[in-house]
Order: sequence, then C-alpha cells, then structure tokens
Amino acid sequence: MSDEEAGRRRARGELESEVMTALWAAGEPLTPAGVQAALGGELAYNTVLTILIRLLEKELVRRGPADRGRGHAYWPAQDAATLTATRMRAALDERPDRQAVLQQFAAGLEADDVQMLRALLAEREA
Repeated sequence: MSDEEAGRRRARGELESEVMTALWAAGEPLTPAGVQAALGGELAYNTVLTILIRLLEKELVRRGPADRGRGHAYWPAQDAATLTATRMRAALDERPDRQAVLQQFAAGLEADDVQMLRALLAEREA
C-alpha cells in the first residue's frame, strides 16, 4: 500500500462495496478470514467482521455456519445486477420528478447502452 493510499480516507460505503465485490467474485460463502484474504489482507479481521455484520443487518448478505462448524460464512443475498437495479429504483423513488431523473439518466447513456435499453424495453413490451 502506498503512502497516498494509507493516508486516504475511504468514501462512505466504499468498504461495504469492496466486501460485496469480494463475495460476488468468490462464488461461494466466505468466512470473515476468507473475505479478509480476498481483499488483500490489508484490513483488520475485526474491521471485516464489522462490515459483514452491517451488511447482514442491511439484508445484503446472508450468514450460515462455516464448513468446520466454527464461526460463520457469508454470501450475497442478491447478485450484483439485481442489487444495482434495486438501488436505481430506490433512487428514482426518492425523487418527486421521475421524468426529470429518467431524462438526465438517459442523456448520460452511451450509444450502446441506449440501444441495449431500447431492446430490453421492446422485449418487455412483447
């Protein structure tokens, strides 16, 4: 870790995002030590455990007994695409002018994404 990285304060939710990414990449339940290793071992075990408990409280992860019967293993409650779509809908629901939000969202899309969205909407209407 560079001095710049060590002195940098993480953005709100960044650690949770990193843990979720590690869990999705693993494709199987991980213990806190497994998550810690997947993140490169730079975070303290207690920090990883705290993040996992917060994610559990937010219902973003599930927990069950670890293979050896001691401790817990964690896995994502939803895949990455489903969680992102849920968050997008929640952000849209928070705003009174849905049309303006959707208009700004659409204006920022790349041409390939516009085509993909049109195809998905046409498929939905079929």
